[in-house]
Amino acid sequence: MFIGEYKHTIDNKKRLAIPSKFRKELEGKAVITRGLDSCLVIYPLKEWEKMAKKLENLPTSQIEARNFARIMLSGASEVELDKLGRILVPDFLKNYAFLKKNAAILGLSNRIEIWDEEKWEEYRQKTEMTVGDIAEKLKELGV
Repeated sequence: MFIGEYKHTIDNKKRLAIPSKFRKELEGKAVITRGLDSCLVIYPLKEWEKMAKKLENLPTSQIEARNFARIMLSGASEVELDKLGRILVPDFLKNYAFLKKNAAILGLSNRIEIWDEEKWEEYRQKTEMTVGDIAEKLKELGV
């Protein structure tokens, strides 16, 4: 399980170190793709297979389903961790997430999110101010 928030830098060769606590679960390979809210998402291969199956089963007759599947699947790229636990972030994904030098790496149970550090701080601060309202709305879902 991935949990926690970590700060890392992207080096000149576009490599990003994955927190050591996350590396074992990734087993050397993962899939990185576009996420929501202008971030990137890394899935262990077994979790990506589950997500890809869900996307594949979306009704192609619905435009929103087609659009979402296209964005997620076309943006997916398999990455390998090098011996130092780094991955190479493809340029098109780096641009999508507005990643510069500093990144926030978030453990979210079955996946990892990568944010530009400044964008993450803005998002986190804004969301923290409304977390009570969010919790109230999620009550219906049993949270």
